[in-house]
Amino acid sequence: MADTSDIRTPAQIEADIKRRREVLAETLDEIGVRVHPKTIVGDARAKVVANIDHTVGRAYVQVNRVVSEVRAQFVDEEGAPRLERVVPVALVAVGVVGLLALGTRRRKG
Repeated sequence: MADTSDIRTPAQIEADIKRRREVLAETLDEIGVRVHPKTIVGDARAKVVANIDHTVGRAYVQVNRVVSEVRAQFVDEEGAPRLERVVPVALVAVGVVGLLALGTRRRKG
């Protein structure tokens, strides 16, 4: 005996074909959008921006870590400056600025 559980009417077959065509049309539209030059450029631009954001974020974290380490060298746990480290650095900075100022005066004269 033949299996009659999958017997469909012509109207059902036509409805299935119509539904399948609509699904295929949607798929083709999506493919058309994905391969459009503007979409490709936009996707590439988004990837570049994401990579730049990621790189900038990592750089920010690294700089923040370095600043925290430097701050720890010049400030104690309570937030007060460590004069035994601040004073020598300040004297060196003043000396370098003074030498630069003297050097530029000698060139002008």
